Amino acid sequence: MEEYVPVLRRTKLFSGVGDEDISAMLSCLGARLKRYKKGEYVLRQGEHLSDILVLAEGSLHIRRDDYWGNRSILGYVGVGEIFGEAYIAPESGALLNDVVAVEDSSVFFFDVRRVMTTCSSACRFHTTVVQNLFFAVSDKNRGLVQKLDYMSRRTTREKLIAYLSEEAKRQNSADIVIPFNRQQLADYLSVDRSAMSNELGRMRDEGLIEFNKNRFRLN
Repeated sequence: MEEYVPVLRRTKLFSGVGDEDISAMLSCLGARLKRYKKGEYVLRQGEHLSDILVLAEGSLHIRRDDYWGNRSILGYVGVGEIFGEAYIAPESGALLNDVVAVEDSSVFFFDVRRVMTTCSSACRFHTTVVQNLFFAVSDKNRGLVQKLDYMSRRTTREKLIAYLSEEAKRQNSADIVIPFNRQQLADYLSVDRSAMSNELGRMRDEGLIEFNKNRFRLN
């Protein structure tokens, strides 16, 4: 696990904590590292969770398939991001979604009881980690509000414009890279892939955007 300490230092959960202190805290927080191959499930709908999870390597999709096989991608998890925090409260119930590795990935599991309770060894930065967790959850809630904004748009074009505009703001550039291929983007925005591809083509013809695979330029 030690090789991932520099990665953990750049996460929101360990913001402001040095490498040596993170190494000392891994045992204190009950850290376990699990590795997943592309396509493997990290979490499955119906499971119960008692850990805070941090992605150390790779990328994940949070998704849901209905009874007829229709898929919705609810979120993307990048390196350093926390996930699963919505289900760690005692009365949260079972997971409503699946979490799947988009590529070979490594995930840290931290025992939520140890994270929330200062240990007997009184780690210097334990309080900092608890505060960071609160701020990270706040950021995740903001992301959910943004997703609701995309979904509230009536047309495919409006959803695309809202999503691409927000990504341009987040990446602080008119040239952006999104974490989805075409099918995944359609699943994320809950639109038909063919209709979305046609709309992207019209937007390109009108000079609004340029694109190549998952790279876009907003004009």
